[in-house]
Amino acid sequence: MREIVLDTETTGLDPLTGHRLVEIGAIELFNHLPTGESYHTYINPNRDVPREAEAVHGLSSEFLKDKPRFEKIADEFLAFIGDSTLVIHNASFDVGFLNAELGFIKKPPILYERIIDTLMLAKKRHPMGPNSLDALCKRYGIDNSKRTKHGALLDSELLASVYLELTGGRQIALTLPKSDNVRKLQVNSARTQSGRSREMPPRITPQEREAHEKMVSSLGAAALWKAKLN
Repeated sequence: MREIVLDTETTGLDPLTGHRLVEIGAIELFNHLPTGESYHTYINPNRDVPREAEAVHGLSSEFLKDKPRFEKIADEFLAFIGDSTLVIHNASFDVGFLNAELGFIKKPPILYERIIDTLMLAKKRHPMGPNSLDALCKRYGIDNSKRTKHGALLDSELLASVYLELTGGRQIALTLPKSDNVRKLQVNSARTQSGRSREMPPRITPQEREAHEKMVSSLGAAALWKAKLN
C-alpha cells in the first residue's frame, strides 16, 4: 500500500482571498515504511509574501521570485502523488490551497475521499489535545528540534513519524533508504508462512514439553490435545 505524507507552506490562510502556495514537501510510504523517495519544491506565488507568513516559514518574496510557478511543477507533483492515499495534518487547509492552484490551471481537484487527516486521527485518540504537530511530536517523543520554522519537507518527515504512532506505533525506524529495499523486505517476508524471512526458534523448552505431554496422557485416549501433539 502506497501512501504520500504531504505538507505545504503558503502566503496566508485562505486561497479565496488571493493567497498562494510557496512550498510543497512530500515523502513516500510503502506499507507504512518510508522508502526514501520524496518530492520537494519551492513555488513563486506571483505575489508578495506578507511578513506574518515569512515569520512562520522563513520564505521571503526575494527568495521565491526566481522559483517556478505552480503550473510549471504541477505535472511532476501530480505524477509523484499518483492515485495514492494522501496523509495530511489539518487536510482542509493544504487541500484547499492545492485545489485552488489546480483550478487555476484547469486540472481536476484532489478528492477528499483519498485523504487521511492526521488531525482528525489525533482528536479521536487524544480528545483533550493539544494536537498540533509540535504537540504530537512531544507526546510521542519524536525529535523536532530542527523545526525552528515550518518547512514542508521536514514537516512531512515529522508527520510520517506521528502518523505511524497514531496508527499503532512505529515498528521500524523511519530510516529505510530506498524503495527497492522496502519491496525486497516485502518479498523476503513472504517466504515463510509466519511472514518472517526465517522461522523463529520455539519458545517452549524440552522440559516444558515433556511435562505437557505427561499431563495430556492423563486425560485419556480420546483427549483432543493428543491430536495437537501428533
